[in-house]
Amino acid sequence: MLLSQSFIPILKNNPSEAKIKSHQLMLRVGMIKQASAGIYSWLPLGFKVMKKIEEIVRQEQNKIGAQEILMPTIQSSEIWKESGRYEDYGEEMLRIKDRQNREMLYGPTNEEQVTEIFRSSLKSYKSLPQLLYHIQWKFRDEIRPRFGIMRGREFYMKDAYSFDVSDEEALYSYNKFFLSYLRTFKRLSLTAIPMAADTGPIGGNLSHEFIILADTGESKIFTDKRIFDLNSNDTELEKNSLQQMRKKYEQYYSVTDEKFNKEEFEKVVSEENRLITKGIEVGHIFYFGDKYSKAMGASVDLPGGKKDFVKMGSYGIGVSRLVGAIIEAKYDNKNEIMKWPLSVAPYDIALVPMINKNDTSALDKAINIFKELTINNIESIIDDTEENFSSKIKKMNLIGAPYQIIIGKKSDGDLLEFKEIGKETQNLSLTKIIETIKKQKNSN
Repeated sequence: MLLSQSFIPILKNNPSEAKIKSHQLMLRVGMIKQASAGIYSWLPLGFKVMKKIEEIVRQEQNKIGAQEILMPTIQSSEIWKESGRYEDYGEEMLRIKDRQNREMLYGPTNEEQVTEIFRSSLKSYKSLPQLLYHIQWKFRDEIRPRFGIMRGREFYMKDAYSFDVSDEEALYSYNKFFLSYLRTFKRLSLTAIPMAADTGPIGGNLSHEFIILADTGESKIFTDKRIFDLNSNDTELEKNSLQQMRKKYEQYYSVTDEKFNKEEFEKVVSEENRLITKGIEVGHIFYFGDKYSKAMGASVDLPGGKKDFVKMGSYGIGVSRLVGAIIEAKYDNKNEIMKWPLSVAPYDIALVPMINKNDTSALDKAINIFKELTINNIESIIDDTEENFSSKIKKMNLIGAPYQIIIGKKSDGDLLEFKEIGKETQNLSLTKIIETIKKQKNSN
């Protein structure tokens, strides 16, 4: 891909209306464009990153046996009235009427919709457990949308729902998602800490938020520093190993401000291990038993002719929010350098040829390198503009491809100037460069 033919409208300076790193960068490099307050169009660069994040989320959901569906964005008010949440949800819900004067709403979440699907489709305990998920746009009419896509009104989200025959089986499903989230964020090169959290309008009595540390975060967190030393490499989905994995994290005090108890915090966490800071919520999981199934009559037949309401949980990941969260975690604002994790980078490598009007040899070489990289499934972009070297490097540092090849006077013969952003330049052959990038891609 040639930069001159790409739709990447880069601005010279940070927009004045953007107050946090992610909002500044996403506007500056043309990842998004505001359509109205809290609502954005996603342009090619931003959309590529978001779709890669989406695919990682999808892969990790599939690994635990969750099945993908797609539910509508517009829902009937009737099922929300059944659950009792239609009036309780508040003004964040966008309520509308169709031409038949029927009350509809733009779904802020999907507990009611998925419960209606389940109750009309399955009747026997033999069909359980069921884990269903979808990835879809949501809308919540925030009173004060801010920070770009971090606190917008429209956002892209993965939400999953579990249906089980008993509390014991339901907790097994909960633990599967707990592990899935740890795996997902690890693949995104994020350290996301599970923290006991308030259940809010979703309801229930068990909930964890997954938080990454960030000064711009809206969540205040209180935790034991030792939790950061944990590295869950669990791959087993067996009940006992999943339960032990969750207990490993829960042994350390780690809560959001809604659950904070100062006396307990100071009692169980030594002074040198206490950490009070801010973070960004990137995932939230809930177990709420039969709150929705009982209200909406979602029951299954049990052995012996009895019926019981299924036990449910819900599990959300903000896919579009993760784009901003990664920027907050990875962007060097002082030096204006973004290094995307290779797993979600819009391009794996940037080719920067030194071009002048009378000599196209560097560009020709870049195009040949591009072709060889493409054959090896390595995505690259060529800066084919005639700007000076420092301007080109500045642009590519903002776009954030993890690797760069500089094609200039030092690129004679088989050796190329190869650089990983933030590290020293090396002189390597194209074969070695391809081998290096492939090895790193495979580790993700």
